[in-house]
Amino acid sequence: MNNVLVRCRGVDKVYKKGSQEIKPLQKLELDIQEGEFLAMMGPSGSGKTTLLNLLAAIDNPSSGQIFFREQEISRLNRRQLSKFRSEHIGYIFQLYHLIPVLTAYENVELPLLIGRYSAKERHKRVQASLEMVGIDDRASHFPRQLSGGQEQRVAIARALVTDPTLIVADEPTGDLDAASAQYILEFLRKLVQEHKKTIVMVTHDLKAANHADRVLHLNKGVFVHHATS
Repeated sequence: MNNVLVRCRGVDKVYKKGSQEIKPLQKLELDIQEGEFLAMMGPSGSGKTTLLNLLAAIDNPSSGQIFFREQEISRLNRRQLSKFRSEHIGYIFQLYHLIPVLTAYENVELPLLIGRYSAKERHKRVQASLEMVGIDDRASHFPRQLSGGQEQRVAIARALVTDPTLIVADEPTGDLDAASAQYILEFLRKLVQEHKKTIVMVTHDLKAANHADRVLHLNKGVFVHHATS
């Protein structure tokens, strides 16, 4: 891995709560290589999810710069951020965020509906994503008809359907049983090794973090310890 995909330089994030300022990130520096599986750990309130949302272009830093390859995404407006996310980012949530009235197929198709995809192309992409995570036989099932592990596979298929450059995962195994969690972690590892995806994962589980190439520890908005698995 010789190419830097994401660079964070002096990144601060400040929220105001009444007259109080909350600073989940402080002058943060980070390089993420293309094709890297990076895990981030730290106590609640340490800034992990805040950083994940900045990397996913869901939010902008209060100060500092974030570069994606040579593009500075930290200064994009809302419309530009939305376009950037649709082209480059896949987000995997701990609690899946599936829409209960839509089937697995329809949930996976959702990100494609905002792009310029034909019905034929959408079907091809959805089917391929469902097959990749081994859940194509549940395409017509609603979330309530699926196990937690199956719901997370659907959520991963949805994150993959646009063929994103960067996948961010917020506690992707936090709500799963041990067997389902192991499957998901092995699948994420496969995405890096065989499909050359870049993954940034937040986790509280050291066993989960050990599947990554590198583990970073956040505390009070700064990195306090670097480790390689």
